[in-house]
Amino acid sequence: MDFSIDVLRSGEQATMRLRALYRQFGYSEYRMSRFEEYELYADNKAFLKSGDIITFTGAGGKLMALRPDVTLSIVKSTKDGGGLQKLYYNENVYRPDGFEFKEQMQVGLECIGEIDTAIMGEVLLLAQRSLAILGEPIKLYVSHMGFISGLLNTEDLTSEQTGEVLLRVSEKNISELKRICSGYGLNEGFIQSITTLTGLHGSYEEVAGQLRSMSVNAAMDSAIEELEQLSGVLSKLGALMKLNLDFSIVNDLSYYSGIIFQGYVRGIPTKILSGGRYDKLLRKFGKRSGAIGFAVYLDLLERQAAATDQMLNIALPKGRLGEAAYGVFEKAGYGCPAIYEESRKLVFESPEHGVRYFWVKPSDVPIYVERGAADIGVAGKDILLEHSPDVYELLDLGLGKCRMCVAAEKTFSPENLGRTLRVATKFPNIARSYYDRQGHGIDIISLNGSIELAPLLGLSDVIVDIVESGKTLLENDLEPVETIVDISARLIANKASYKFSHGAVSKLCREIAKLL
Repeated sequence: MDFSIDVLRSGEQATMRLRALYRQFGYSEYRMSRFEEYELYADNKAFLKSGDIITFTGAGGKLMALRPDVTLSIVKSTKDGGGLQKLYYNENVYRPDGFEFKEQMQVGLECIGEIDTAIMGEVLLLAQRSLAILGEPIKLYVSHMGFISGLLNTEDLTSEQTGEVLLRVSEKNISELKRICSGYGLNEGFIQSITTLTGLHGSYEEVAGQLRSMSVNAAMDSAIEELEQLSGVLSKLGALMKLNLDFSIVNDLSYYSGIIFQGYVRGIPTKILSGGRYDKLLRKFGKRSGAIGFAVYLDLLERQAAATDQMLNIALPKGRLGEAAYGVFEKAGYGCPAIYEESRKLVFESPEHGVRYFWVKPSDVPIYVERGAADIGVAGKDILLEHSPDVYELLDLGLGKCRMCVAAEKTFSPENLGRTLRVATKFPNIARSYYDRQGHGIDIISLNGSIELAPLLGLSDVIVDIVESGKTLLENDLEPVETIVDISARLIANKASYKFSHGAVSKLCREIAKLL
C-alpha cells in the first residue's frame, strides 16, 4: 500500500520534512523524558519563554515539572569535550498560552562543541530552509548580543536599567528609549548609537557602514567581524537570502553571547522560529563548550492565514481618539474619503493609498495588531502597559495626552495605616507593577467604572486611574497623589507585518513623523 504525505496534517507534514532536512546535514535525533526535576527550570527561569511551569511531586518525593523547554534538558545531559555534537529533536513542551497551559509541538536542532562561523552559517542556512518548508515568502533576521552588550558596557548601567533599555529596543520604541536614557543621565553619543541601532533594518551590506561608525570597543569590532564572516559563509552555502539584520531582536545577556535570530512566514502573525548562540548557558552548567541552535513552533501553523492583498490594515479606536488619529493619517497622505460617509460600516478602503481602515473598541486595538488582523494600529499607552502585547511601538502620536495617577481623599495619609493598602483600579497590572517597584504589597480591587466612588465609600484607600484635567477628582474630594506615567496615543505594528511590509510601514511612519 502506497503512503502519501498529503494525508497528514500540515504540522505532521512539516515535522517529517524538517526531520529529513536535519538528518541530511548529519544531525542525530535526541529523545528525552517529558519530565525533569523542577530545580533545573527554577535555576534558569530567565532562559525560559515563561516562568510559569506545571509541577508535581514524583514518586521519590522530588518536585518534578512537565518539560517547558528542550534546550535545557539537552545541555544538562550533554557531555563536555566530546567533539561537535549535532542533534535534532521533535518534542512537545508545556507552556502557558494566554490563560491556559498548552502542549506545544516543537522541532529544532542544537550544535554543541567547538562552534565556528562555518557551523553558525550552517545553522542559519538550516533555519532558512526550515522556514521555506513551512511556507513562502519567508524572512529571517539576525542580531548580535555581543555588539549590543559591547555598546551597553560603555555606560555604567544597573541591571534594572539595562533591562529597561533592552525592553525599549525590543519594542522599537525610540521616543521612550530616548526619554529613559536621558533620565538616566547617559552620554549623548550612547543615546544616538542605541537609538540608531534600534532602527537598523536591512542586509549586512546595507548597514555595515553604520555598525562600524558606532563601534567603540573590541567587543563591538569582534561582533562586526563575525557578522561579515557569516555573510560570506551564507553566500558560499547558497543561502536563500542575504544576512538580514534587525538589532531590535534581543535576549537575556546572561545566557546569549553571540548571534540570535528569528524567522517569519507570511500569514503567521508572530515569529515561528527563534534561536541563537548560548555559550553562557553552558558556563552555568560548568561546561566549556559552545552552543547554538533554534526551535520551530509548529503549533503556529494553525494560525496561518492566506495572504490577500498588499494594503496596510490599520486598526483605529472608536471615538474621539480614533477620529483624531485618522486626521493625522489623512494629513500624512493616507486619506480615505469613504470614512466620512454616514453608515454603519466598520471597514473603509483606499486602494490608491494602499490602506484599509477599520474601527474597533480601543482596548481591542492591540489584540487585532498582535494577532495580525491589523498590520498597524493606534492605541493608548495605558492599554499597552496594562496588557503588554507583543508589538512594536513605533511613534508617540502626542494625541489624547493625560496621566496615570494614584489619587486619594485629601485627608488620607498612608502612614500608620496598619494594614495592606487597598487600591481600586481598572488597570490592575499597571497598579501592581507600580507598587512592586516600590516594594509595597497591595490589595487590588478591580472595578470597571466609577472608580472615584471606591475611596468615598470605604471600598479602597486609593485609586489608580487616568487623569486628564483632574476636574472629576476635585468634584469628588479626591486629589492626585503621585503620577505613575504620562499617557498618549501610540502607533503600534505587528512584528511579522513590519518584517514583510517594512518599506510601506517605514514610509508611513516617516510621513507622520514630519507632522509631529
